[in-house]
Amino acid sequence: MTARKNLTTEGGAAWTVEAVGHGPIAATVPGEVHTDLLAAGVIPDPFDGDNESKLAWIGSTDWSYRTTFDWAADGHAVQELVADGLDTVATVTLNGTQLAQTANQHRSYRFDVTTLLVAEGNELVIEFAAPVEAAKKLAETLGLWPHTNKHAYNAIRKMASNYGWDWGPDLATAGIWKPIGIESWSGVRIDTVRPLASQDGTLTTHVALAWREGAAETTVTVEVGGTSASTTVAPGTESVTLTNSVADVAVWWPRGHGEQPLYDVSVATGDDAWTGRVGFRDITMNVAPDKDGGPFVLSVNGKPIYIRGANWIPDDAFVTRLNRSTYETSIQDALDAGMNLLRVWGGGIYETDDFYDICDEQGVLVWQDFLFACAAYSEDEPLWSEVEAEAQQAVTRLSKHASLAVWNGNNENIWGYVEWGWRAPLAGRKWGEGYYFDLLPKIVAELDPRTPYSEGSPYSYDHFIHPNDERNGTMHIWDVWNQVDYSTYRKYKPRFVSEFGFQGPPAWSTLTSVVHDEPLDPYGEQMLVHQKAYEGNLKLERGLGDHLPLWKADRGGVGNVSRMDDWHWTTQLNQARAIVYGIEHFRSLFPLNTGAIIWQLNDNWPVVSWAAVDGHGIRKPLWFALKKVYAERLLTVQPREDGLVVAAHNDSDVPWSTQLTLTRRSTGPGGEVFARESIALEVEPRSATLNTVPVSLLSEDSTFEYLEVRGDDGSTAYWYFVEDTTLQLAPDAYTAAVKPTDSGYDVTVTATALAKDLALFPDRLDPAARVDSCLITLSAGESHTFHVTGADAPAEVGVPVLRSANDLLN
Repeated sequence: MTARKNLTTEGGAAWTVEAVGHGPIAATVPGEVHTDLLAAGVIPDPFDGDNESKLAWIGSTDWSYRTTFDWAADGHAVQELVADGLDTVATVTLNGTQLAQTANQHRSYRFDVTTLLVAEGNELVIEFAAPVEAAKKLAETLGLWPHTNKHAYNAIRKMASNYGWDWGPDLATAGIWKPIGIESWSGVRIDTVRPLASQDGTLTTHVALAWREGAAETTVTVEVGGTSASTTVAPGTESVTLTNSVADVAVWWPRGHGEQPLYDVSVATGDDAWTGRVGFRDITMNVAPDKDGGPFVLSVNGKPIYIRGANWIPDDAFVTRLNRSTYETSIQDALDAGMNLLRVWGGGIYETDDFYDICDEQGVLVWQDFLFACAAYSEDEPLWSEVEAEAQQAVTRLSKHASLAVWNGNNENIWGYVEWGWRAPLAGRKWGEGYYFDLLPKIVAELDPRTPYSEGSPYSYDHFIHPNDERNGTMHIWDVWNQVDYSTYRKYKPRFVSEFGFQGPPAWSTLTSVVHDEPLDPYGEQMLVHQKAYEGNLKLERGLGDHLPLWKADRGGVGNVSRMDDWHWTTQLNQARAIVYGIEHFRSLFPLNTGAIIWQLNDNWPVVSWAAVDGHGIRKPLWFALKKVYAERLLTVQPREDGLVVAAHNDSDVPWSTQLTLTRRSTGPGGEVFARESIALEVEPRSATLNTVPVSLLSEDSTFEYLEVRGDDGSTAYWYFVEDTTLQLAPDAYTAAVKPTDSGYDVTVTATALAKDLALFPDRLDPAARVDSCLITLSAGESHTFHVTGADAPAEVGVPVLRSANDLLN
């Protein structure tokens, strides 16, 4: 059996880290220099105030990690130092002998140290070059290739967003970011295992072996689901493939389509063993041309899956602080919002095994980008070989996961080459095309042939079609937010939207925990540190359009509402409405449209961003809006050329049958009814219908009427004939009552007139408080109870804790 001596902090190793030439401090391994400096009290919280810029020196400093350990011979013939992850440009030395120089955060390394170990006082030193300077030097060596943002992240194989992004801090890290240790073995060792499971119950297991000279032949055995397959291999055999057939196999499905059974797999040879889990499934990607252009359809076990997803970024700017519990929490955010896919974006990392294990267990499909984002990349050495080794390791490690649905070549780089002005500065040089169209698809075809490969996102799957064409393949919609009003979403008829988004601030308690401007202002010095998007706050203002009023000067009265209070609520509300507007339109196009992946689920620090869940884990109004529009059954009113329709999308396996009552009524006190009609709604499983709204219910540009659609099953939809800036909303449209509960308190709101988009923000009273619902619209006479946990009940709630669209207009 391969034995491992862990050289991690948890394993008992005592590490120090020091800026080269300065004194050491205690270090945690795995870890990062920022977290070590923070733990030692050397630096303040990098997320707080404007500390980000004050700590820029860390990324421009060389760092050295050091430990000593004893070694007791264990009878094995071979000892190897195994480093699962080094960030990034590192020199590894053991007992004065240089083992290697590395330059790739996304790879693991193995070094033979058999002849270097001594019984006592082994010294392991890993020196890391300053990450900012290392990227600069590599760029100078390779030549400058076009990229976004400040630093040349495309010159180094390191997490791109570590150098800052339009939602993340510029805190370039260094350190031993994954486990490290000494592995001992004799004879033969299992190097890698790729167990590929198919829907028909076939498990094809590829086992790579490492041999010591003089080893004898061995038997390799694979066991799964009560079956066993074995073969005898001769010494020096580099790999072997075994096939198991599991009868009456329970098939793995994504959430909403079936169960997620997982089977234990064991591989054994000689004294070595490996264990893992697989789910039996088939996944295909259909991009074949059709009468409307070219689709993008993911099917699992032959069944098309409508994608309701989100883009995923590293869940903390310091990724070594993440663990299975943090991943469970964040993935649960996706599950609770009705999502069935997470796209691991190409400017981050290949996530830990915990992430993919949880997705396997919960039925969340994973779209995995290779790590290329928003830049041109050299295809020269040494970058080409680094990419090749990195991709081979990533595909080998992740291929077993049932949740893995797509390998994607890059994020926006093909689009960038076509449209972002790269061709002139490239002057004919290669820009990454060789990776996306040659190297990476070959690696996937060889190592994970059961999982589809996509050349990029966006991409139209034809060299002669613009890569971001709405009629073909995948599309990113970024003119909304950057240039045009969100009503532009309805001008598109996209086959599949793999990125689109709209900004909004984090929760009030999250924002004020790190921004300390006096007074608080959208353009305050520290506020702008926590707004990374180019002209982000101007775009927040422009994005209001005619939808919502611009925030006013400080106003007294109930709650003593400040301009900042209104800025915060208005922009959070507008973010949610923009995304709802887009998704409801996309889903009304089904089956032409086959899915949407919002940008983005999560944040990696407290910031104004596109995220649905902020950097402190608080669900923004956008998250609650997503929960409604990502439900299996969606009811929405949409405009068509000849009037309004009620669009119903049933993304479930059960027919949807309900009686709809459509009511045109007053926005004012009492909610007078002007017209009422009924429609029998019948929607087959995994299908959609459009029902015309009767003419009697239409009102041209009415400022005091709205359309309410209500199903006997509780489904609802609303249509407003004018924007809120024109709509007459009553100023005193509801009352609120607070009642303590065992876990917190309830707030029951009762409407006396149309109360639009009610939202409760208990974190303004206690940062630990959480609420179960948000963006609730009530017609006159209706009530809703908000359930708050984690805090004691206040005597009463009002503005700015309890908000609505009404109070922005009065």
